[in-house]
Amino acid sequence: MSTYRINIVLFGIRTIGSALIREVIKNQQSLLENKNIDLRFPIIANSNLAFFEKEDQKNNWEADVNQLTIPYTMSYIIERAKEQGHENLIAIDATRGPEFAKSYISLIQNGFDIVSVNNIVNSLHHDYYTEVRRNLKKYNTEFLYESHISPGLAIADTIKDLQASGDIVTKVRAVASSSLSYIFSRYGNEAIPFSKILEDAEKLGYTNSDSREDLSGVDVARKLLIIARELDQKVELKDIKVQSLLTESISKSTSKVIYNTQKKILDRVFKIAKQNQKEKHVLRYIGEIDLEHNTFEVKLVSEPIDSNIGQLKAGEHLIELYTLNNGTTPITIQGAAFGKQNTAKSILSDILKIAERKKQPYIASF
Repeated sequence: MSTYRINIVLFGIRTIGSALIREVIKNQQSLLENKNIDLRFPIIANSNLAFFEKEDQKNNWEADVNQLTIPYTMSYIIERAKEQGHENLIAIDATRGPEFAKSYISLIQNGFDIVSVNNIVNSLHHDYYTEVRRNLKKYNTEFLYESHISPGLAIADTIKDLQASGDIVTKVRAVASSSLSYIFSRYGNEAIPFSKILEDAEKLGYTNSDSREDLSGVDVARKLLIIARELDQKVELKDIKVQSLLTESISKSTSKVIYNTQKKILDRVFKIAKQNQKEKHVLRYIGEIDLEHNTFEVKLVSEPIDSNIGQLKAGEHLIELYTLNNGTTPITIQGAAFGKQNTAKSILSDILKIAERKKQPYIASF
C-alpha cells in the first residue's frame, strides 16, 4: 500500500505549535507503519516569519526555524505551497487572537483543510461563522476544532453524533476551564485562602499570564458560545450573561502590578460565598445553556459535593448534555484537558481524522 503524505502548514510555533511538532515526530514511525500516513511540516510560520523546508532534506526544525526564516504574506505561502506541489494541505492555527482568522476563507478557497486551537475564531460574529462554513461546503474542505472547548474530550463530535441520531440537546452544563476547575476543586477541599490557590494555579501554568483573563469568565463564555453554535443557535458573545469573578477594584483596568498586590481582596468575597452554602456543597464556575428558556450563562454556582460537577477533580473538565431521549439523566463527558501535551494530541487526532477521510476519499457534509 502506498504512503499517503499529509503536508502540514503550521502557524504558531510557541508552546502549542512546538508541542505538536514533537508529538508528530514521536508518532511518525508508528503512523507510517500502521496507517501508511506520512506527516510533514513543509512550512512553519510565526506571526511574520516563515520557514520553508527543502524536499528530502533532514531538518533540525528548531534551529532552522530560528535561522532560516523569511518574511511572508499569506498569499505567498499559498503560492509557494502550490509551486512545490504540496497536496493534502492542512493549515494548523496554533495562534491566539483574531488576526489569523482573516486568512481562513482564503486558505479554504485554496484547498486547505484547517485544524485550530484558537477558540476566538469560532466566537467571532455569526456572519463570519456562517461564511466560513459556506466556503467549507463549496470547496469540500474541513475545519476541525475539538480543542476549542476541551482538548481530547470530543465535545463537538458528540454533539454532531446526537444530532445525526435525531436526538435533541435541551440543556448543557459545563466546567470548561482548567484553571477555574483547579482553583474551585482545591478551594472546596482545603481550608486555605482563595488568593493562595490562585497563585498556585498561576505558578503551575493553569492560568493565562494574567489570571484576570480567567477570572473574568470571557474564556468560558467563548467556549459556551461555540457549544451553542454547535447546537445551531444564532447567538453572539454579547448574548451570554457572564458573572465575572473579579471585584471592581481589581478589574482589567487595573495594572498587572497593582493586581498582584490586591489579590487578597478576593479572599473575603469567596470566603463569604463558601460559608453561605448549604451543607456538603462546593463552589463551581460553570457555563450553562438552557434552550427551553433560551438562556446562556456563565456563573458561580453551589453544587452538591456528591454530584458529577461537585466531585470533579482539580483541573478536569466536565460537560453534561441533557437531551430529549435521556430526560433528566445527562450524557457526561469528563477528563483532563489541561496542558500543551493534551492540546497537541487533540490537534494530531483531528489531523488524522482528516487524513483518513481523504484516503477514502471523503466528501464533506455540513
